[in-house]
Amino acid sequence: MKTLGQDETTKQKWDAFVEQCSLGSFFHLSGWKTVIEDAYGHSCHFLYAESDNQILGVLPLAHQSSKLFGKALISTPFCVYGGVASDDPQVMTALEQAAIDLAEKLEVDYLELRYPFERQNQLSEKCAHATFSYMLGDDDESILAGIKKKQRAVIRQSLKNNLEYTVSGDVDECYNIYSESVRNLGTPVFPKHYFATLKKVFGEQCEILTVTHQGKSVSSVLSFYYKGDVLPYYGGGLPEARELKSNDLMYYQLMCHARQNRDTQRFDFGRSKIDSGAYQYKKHWGMEPVSLHYQYYLVKATELPNLSPNNPKYQLFIRLWKKLPISVSRFIGPFLSRYLG
Repeated sequence: MKTLGQDETTKQKWDAFVEQCSLGSFFHLSGWKTVIEDAYGHSCHFLYAESDNQILGVLPLAHQSSKLFGKALISTPFCVYGGVASDDPQVMTALEQAAIDLAEKLEVDYLELRYPFERQNQLSEKCAHATFSYMLGDDDESILAGIKKKQRAVIRQSLKNNLEYTVSGDVDECYNIYSESVRNLGTPVFPKHYFATLKKVFGEQCEILTVTHQGKSVSSVLSFYYKGDVLPYYGGGLPEARELKSNDLMYYQLMCHARQNRDTQRFDFGRSKIDSGAYQYKKHWGMEPVSLHYQYYLVKATELPNLSPNNPKYQLFIRLWKKLPISVSRFIGPFLSRYLG
């Protein structure tokens, strides 16, 4: 096994492999090593198997270490999907074993591999999240027609609310809206530098769509594009977004924009905690949930981790966080969120 370094040629080989591998996702790209190291300071161990100078499998890993949240080796933090990407079962097993060996060496609490599919191996499995997706029609009307009737009515209403949208690479307005939105949910926000780093590293694969009402930005989403998919990843709205239905318009217009301008076939709505509010919202669009099969190997931990906001021990913290001034939440949040991805 080898570890990805700073060599640009090897990074290009890594990304070329991910592009052609059936299990390769946007979250397996080498750019995540730069993002996680630069934005959060975590040590990355991007492992790969090679034969005759050809990459056969990759496994991106990041080492998180916190006195409050413990130590973990994760593939990959801040990402929906992870684990080994390879079309060779033996290579997958070998890379998983390499990850276990590394987890033991680093003396972490646990190893986490975020597989989006079921996999038979020696690791424990936890299906606490589901992902949602929607195949896009050829035009705006067919996209709208494929959405569940009740949600379609909400979108039609939003189209009457004097809302406009723009598409750009400017992360500032998106971050401002997103940070207020997650504060209102009681969740620590990521650092602004993280958003800027995503745009810098992934370039045209990272895009911002913002909805405005009477000149004021009310909803915004940062999305990724890869292999014919659009992935709305960090989105939110101001309090008035609920009445304006601007979040609903935002996702619909992203579908239309992605289909028309980026030759996108699939809308990947990302993960949500099963039975959470976000989970129910995505089901309301008519998308069927697909369980994510995250796998764990316990090293020092005695039970599987539970960093979910539904965990009772976090409820007081969440209630207090919702009351923080926005400026304070933006200052303190990044110190906590770097371990919550």
